[in-house]
Amino acid sequence: MDVSQYLEIFLDETNEHLQNLNTQILELESDPENMDNINEIFRAAHSLKGMAGTMGYKRMQNLTHDMENVFSEVRNGNIKVKPEMIDVLFQCLDALEEYKNNIQETSDEGTNDNENLIKALNDILNDGKTEAPAAKEEAPASAASTAEGGTEGTEKWNDIAFDDSQIRVIREAMKQSKNVYGINVVVQETCILKAARAFLVFKAVEEKGEIIVSMPSAQDVEDEKFDKDFTLIVLSDYSLDEIIKAAESVSEIAQVTGGVLELEKTKNYHSEEETAEPVEEKKEVVAEVKAEPKREEKKTAAAAKAPEKKPANKPVVNRTVRVDIEKLDSLMNLVSELIIAKNSLVAASSNDQGNNTAFNEQIEYLENVTTNLHESVMKVRMVPIESVVVKFPRMIRDLSKKLDKKMELYMTGEETELDRTVVDEIGDPLMHLLRNSADHGLESAEVRAQRGKPEQGSIFLDAYQDGNNVVIEVRDDGNGIDVEAVKNKAIERNLVTAEQAANMPEKDIINLLFLPGFSTSEKVTDVSGRGVGLDVVKSKIESLSGEVEVKSKWGEGSTWTIRLPLTLAIIQALMVVVGGEKYAISLGSIQTIEDISPKDIKLVENKEVIELRGTVIPLIRLIEVLDVESTRSPEDNLIVVIVKKGDKMAGLVIDELIGQQEIVIKSLGKYIKQCKFISGATILGDGEVALILDANALL
Repeated sequence: MDVSQYLEIFLDETNEHLQNLNTQILELESDPENMDNINEIFRAAHSLKGMAGTMGYKRMQNLTHDMENVFSEVRNGNIKVKPEMIDVLFQCLDALEEYKNNIQETSDEGTNDNENLIKALNDILNDGKTEAPAAKEEAPASAASTAEGGTEGTEKWNDIAFDDSQIRVIREAMKQSKNVYGINVVVQETCILKAARAFLVFKAVEEKGEIIVSMPSAQDVEDEKFDKDFTLIVLSDYSLDEIIKAAESVSEIAQVTGGVLELEKTKNYHSEEETAEPVEEKKEVVAEVKAEPKREEKKTAAAAKAPEKKPANKPVVNRTVRVDIEKLDSLMNLVSELIIAKNSLVAASSNDQGNNTAFNEQIEYLENVTTNLHESVMKVRMVPIESVVVKFPRMIRDLSKKLDKKMELYMTGEETELDRTVVDEIGDPLMHLLRNSADHGLESAEVRAQRGKPEQGSIFLDAYQDGNNVVIEVRDDGNGIDVEAVKNKAIERNLVTAEQAANMPEKDIINLLFLPGFSTSEKVTDVSGRGVGLDVVKSKIESLSGEVEVKSKWGEGSTWTIRLPLTLAIIQALMVVVGGEKYAISLGSIQTIEDISPKDIKLVENKEVIELRGTVIPLIRLIEVLDVESTRSPEDNLIVVIVKKGDKMAGLVIDELIGQQEIVIKSLGKYIKQCKFISGATILGDGEVALILDANALL
C-alpha cells in the first residue's frame, strides 16, 4: 500500500509528539514522581511507534518501542527516574528529530540504527528489572500456543496464563469495584493492514478503560504476528456492551465477543492464601497496583460524569483542519485582487460626477465584505508562536550542562499569534539571542556570588501584542554589555576613530554589535559570540519588516526587543504625495500628522529639528531622500508625518496628504532590493503604482 499520501500528516503529527515529549521530559526532570507526566510520555511514545510502524519506518519504530518499554516499567514502579535516564531520553529525542528531518527531505529515515541508544535503553530496563516482568515475558508464549489450538467463540481470555503481578492488579481492581472484562477481537480475512486495525481497536478500547494484558503481546499484534484474532483484558467503569461497541466501531472487524473475567477459571490461578506475602512486599505491590490505574484516572474515576462531559469536548477535536500554506497564499492573493478591484470601483465612483446613491451603497457593501474576508483569511494564517518557543527550554537545559552554569528560562505569551510565514522565520533569530544570553550574558557562579546575585541565572522570553505589532523580548539578569570593550574593539577594527567613539552616545556604541562579524569575544565558542550572528538576527528581522534593538545596563543585564508586524500582505496605509508622485506609509509606524511653520525649524549639529510638546524631533525631507522637486513653496507651512521606531522619532516632510487606504503589498523583486527605504509597491484603484516607504529604514 502506498502510504506517501499520508507523509504530510505523519510529519505534522510527529512534530507535535516530539514537542510534547520534549516538554514532558523536561517537567519529569524537575518532578520525577509525577505519574501524569510518565503516562503522557508513555502515550506519546506509543503513538509515535504506531505511526512509524504503519508508515514502514522500522528504525524509528524500534527506538520508540524501547522508549515505550522503559516507561512501561516506570509506570509499574519497577524503575525509578534518574538524571542519567533523562539524558538518554533527550538523546533519543534528538535521534527521532534526525529521522524526521531525513524523512522530510528524502521520504526515507536514513541508515542510522542508533544502536548505542537502544543499548542504553535496554541497560536501563535490565538494571531495573524485577522478576515479575520476566514472568510477563513468558505469558504471551503460553497464551499464543493456546490461541493456535483454541477454538473460536470460546472464552479465550480464560486461557491466558497470568503472572503474579497481573493477578494482583486484577484483584486490586476488583476490590475497587472496577469491572474486569475479557474481549476477543476477530479481524476480517480480507483485511490488508491487520496491525493498523488492531492499533485502532486498542485506541478505541483505551478510551473506555485500561488494557492490562494483550494476547498475543501488544508488540506482536503491532508487528502483525497474529493470525486473525487477539484477546484483551480490560479494566473499566463502563459496561461490557460499551467496551464491545468501542471495538466494533473500527472498520474491517468481523466479530467481537466478551465476558466478565473469572479469575478462578484462568490458568496459573492461585488462591489469595497461596499468594500471601510478607508485609513489606505487600506495601510495594499496592504501590504498583495504584500506579497502574492512574493512567485513566480522569477518564474512569469520574465515569459517572464522563457521559455529560464527553459531548462538550468531542467537537473540539474535529474542528481543526490542516491546510497547506500555499493554498492559503493563493487565497490571500485572490483577496488582494478583490481589494484592488474594490479600490478601482471607489476611484471610478469618485470620478463619476453623477451622484449615484445605489452604486455607492453597493461599493460600501463590497468594502465591508472585502475587509471581513481579509480579516478572516488573516486569522486563518495566524498561529501561536508556541510552536517555535516550545523547543527553547530544552535548549537552555542543554546549555546549562554544557557551559556549567545554573540557569532557568521563564517564558510568557506563548499563545501570542503571528502570521505563519513570520513564525516560520523567527526561530533562528530567537535562538541566537537566547544562546547569547546563556553564553555571554550570564556570569559564572563565582562572579554572580560576588555581585550578590542568586547562583541561578534567569533568562526571560516574553511575547505580547502591541497594536498592529507583536513584540518579543529576550532579557537576562547577567553581565550586560561592556560598552568600553565594544568601543575599543570598534576603534581597533577602524570602524570608528577614537574621537568619534568619545562623542558617540552609549546606544550607538551598542548598535555597533549588529555590524557583520563584529564580536567582543577573544575566542569564538561553538555556542555563540556576542556579535557573531547578531548581524544575521538584524537582517532576518528586517527582512520580515520588523526591527530589533537592545538596552543594557552593565552588571545588571540586557534586553533585546524584536518588534514584528502582525501580517506582511495587506496593511492600512497613509497615502501621501511627494514631488507629484504618490507614496504609502504604514499606519502602524505613524504617531501624528503636524502642520509646522518654517520658522519653528531649528538646527542642531547642522541638522533640521523641530520641538514638539517638549520632544526634539529630527526632520527628514523626503524630496531630498527621493531626489524629486517639491510642489510647495519654501514659505508654506510644512506637512510633517511623525513616525516612531522603538524610542526613536522623526518627522517626514511631505507635499500633500491623500488619506488612509487599505493597500496590498507587492514585492519589487530582488533587483530593487538595494533601495532599503522602499519596502515594496502597491497598485492603486486607477491602476497607478505607488511605492511604499519604510519608515524604519528612513529612521
